[in-house]
Amino acid sequence: MKKILFTILLVPILSFSQKKENLYYFKSKDSLVGVKNQTGKIIIPAQFRIFSVLNDGEKVEGETIHFDGEKVGQEREKNAWGYIYDRKGKFLYQPFLYDNGADYFSEGARRLVKNGKVGFADRNGKIVIQPEHDFVSPFNYGYAVFCDGCDWEKTNDEHKSIVGGKWGVMNTKGQTVQPLTQHSGNDVEIDGKYYPNSFQYTEKEKNILQFFNQQSKKLSDIYYVNFFNKFSDDEKKLFFEIVERPMENFPYYQVNTYDYRKKELDMLYRFKFLVSEDGKTFYAIEDYNDKKKPFGNWLKEEIKSAEAFQKEHPDSPNKLIN
Repeated sequence: MKKILFTILLVPILSFSQKKENLYYFKSKDSLVGVKNQTGKIIIPAQFRIFSVLNDGEKVEGETIHFDGEKVGQEREKNAWGYIYDRKGKFLYQPFLYDNGADYFSEGARRLVKNGKVGFADRNGKIVIQPEHDFVSPFNYGYAVFCDGCDWEKTNDEHKSIVGGKWGVMNTKGQTVQPLTQHSGNDVEIDGKYYPNSFQYTEKEKNILQFFNQQSKKLSDIYYVNFFNKFSDDEKKLFFEIVERPMENFPYYQVNTYDYRKKELDMLYRFKFLVSEDGKTFYAIEDYNDKKKPFGNWLKEEIKSAEAFQKEHPDSPNKLIN
């Protein structure tokens, strides 16, 4: 019995003592990119043409390995861009092509492409929604719009639009959701139809959101201060929702900000926040790689910037009252 107890107690000690192996990108003589570990062992051979700026010996950051380019000898998958591997060198998926590069994470998931179909993967590289639809939008407020039988059509401004097909709405489990026949102010409007609010919280999570709700007026003033159209108080209302919870390799809650229409603010990382797993420490996200800044420091800088804008533009109709 004592031996069994000792073994059980030892497991968490060992799990917490394990460290992530350092990995590094390397370039071959013909400028192809691969990955080695810290002892020089090749984890992934040099077989990728990279289009982003990448230095020989640059450290791999994050939970997966991203090759932002093409694989030599492999035909390019339509609407895909780049390759994602795990840190042991196993291929995971190809990201969806968006804005001349790999798709961004939205509400904890990024679109991927396989055999012409679109699905989603999480930040650890796990496919959380299988690729089954011809197109899927990024998630917004817990829902994503998808279509089957649709196609891409080039527009006059060299962008593409999606035409035709049968359209629907999915939740974060990939399940098709039907619109409501009756709705309330708490529901979500998508293309003129309403869907139930999908966010549900524990008491601990409600306390996390209360922190942001108490800052709501100030955050709204900061966000809208440089808009030159006058907004009413109702139109400036912000909503805060937890879109990611602590998971392996990610010990945070992520909180996103939405406008009065429950649309995500048109920003890739600003007005998105991280909260420690115990719910006590708050951060603002500073860049695409989830770099963190203590919330208090971030707020001071945002107020200072907003006040400087007001001083330079005294006729701005949306005022920050600090």
